[in-house]
Amino acid sequence: MVEDAVEAIGFGKFQWKLSVLTGLAWMADAMEMMILSILAPQLHCEWRLPSWQVALLTSVVFVGMMSSSTLWGNISDQYGRKTGLKISVLWTLYYGILSAFAPVYSWILVLRGLVGFGIGGVPQSVTLYAEFLPMKARAKCILLIEVFWAIGTVFEVVLAVFVMPSLGWRWLLILSAVPLLLFAVLCFWLPESARYDVLSGNQEKAIATLKRIATENGAPMPLGKLIISRQEDRGKMRDLFTPHFRWTTLLLWFIWFSNAFSYYGLVLLTTELFQAGDVCSISSRKKAVEAKCSLACEYLSEEDYMDLLWTTLSEFPGVLVTLWIIDRLGRKKTMALCFVIFSLCSLLLFICVGRNMLTLLLFIARAFISGGFQAAYVYTPEVYPTATRALGLGTCSGMARVGALITPFIAQVMLESSVYLTLVVYSGCCLLAALASCFLPIETKGRGLQESSHREWGQEMVGRGTHGTGVARSNSGSQE
Repeated sequence: MVEDAVEAIGFGKFQWKLSVLTGLAWMADAMEMMILSILAPQLHCEWRLPSWQVALLTSVVFVGMMSSSTLWGNISDQYGRKTGLKISVLWTLYYGILSAFAPVYSWILVLRGLVGFGIGGVPQSVTLYAEFLPMKARAKCILLIEVFWAIGTVFEVVLAVFVMPSLGWRWLLILSAVPLLLFAVLCFWLPESARYDVLSGNQEKAIATLKRIATENGAPMPLGKLIISRQEDRGKMRDLFTPHFRWTTLLLWFIWFSNAFSYYGLVLLTTELFQAGDVCSISSRKKAVEAKCSLACEYLSEEDYMDLLWTTLSEFPGVLVTLWIIDRLGRKKTMALCFVIFSLCSLLLFICVGRNMLTLLLFIARAFISGGFQAAYVYTPEVYPTATRALGLGTCSGMARVGALITPFIAQVMLESSVYLTLVVYSGCCLLAALASCFLPIETKGRGLQESSHREWGQEMVGRGTHGTGVARSNSGSQE
């Protein structure tokens, strides 16, 4: 089977190249997301936009991502991972550059929405990446891709510091598309997933891809015939709700929702809490009734850019901690632990702590929620079979966007009436997500990737968790 061939060939030069390429996709995604924090206040001032139009500019990107995530998953399962990824990247690149030439607000609103529609397909790079990774390296590699996300956000802020004062936001939009352009050019080097080729009955193409990887890695190609497990009905929504996967799908949807809801909520809460000084200052602050002009605006200062930079850096320790525990505790316990620590940090904010303690608690909370998000990115492609892997990841990503859309109403609107209730909502949501993680029926640590959804989970993976050579009886000899 492809699983045996990937294990036998191992990790090498091919996977290193693929890591950089997948990282580029993540970097581009992060830059397109980070630009929202920079573009919104700039257009607010330049075009004299009221507050609700500024907020709509951010929301429309999430709406685009939410509406397209499942579609890109379906395309990737039916027509190939490379096809889905290539179309989504070219789509994002085209509308990303086009939005730099938007003459009026309505144009940029539509174009950024279309950019969001394209970004919805970027998580499929993880599907393709995971299918080429040997089991022992899979969790570490997918987690390290998060580093590229952090690099992307840092790079965007640094780019804005230099570009915004002299060239303006239009040039920032064009230059922010450079990683996407690089990925679009290098995308043609990408092979189609051998697992997908086997499932679609394209045996010769799968063998050619595996031989190419073996040659690049300088490893011998395993002997024997490749087992074909052809499946025509790929990427079907009903396959996510078969008796084997029904609970997994529903629990994962809630976990992904909670991840994005809490992650983006914390990002919004951080600025609110820093401005107030601490939680007690917000709750005891007497809000003077003042007529406030919704057109009043301030351009981002260098200090604001530095704050954006520092909050992003907390994701690096989050990745390192998750990296250390994910293969020790397993995927489920890692996600649960990240959610519990985030909840504890949220509850500790109830105490009237000083600025330094507040910064530390927010730093720890951000580190662990980003680690939990990444653990979900490891678990989801591992738990679904090749026939529905892209769709499974796509629907989960769509649920995450729902969480991201709802969270401003809690972190900004509810915060005005009760800061304690806001913290309880986030803390409670993450405690429920920790429970959901524990109740997931399947632990994927030390398991191979399942090929066909017509077989029971684990049927093709017997014995793969402990030895590199131990394979199921049905494919004995394929590594000899």
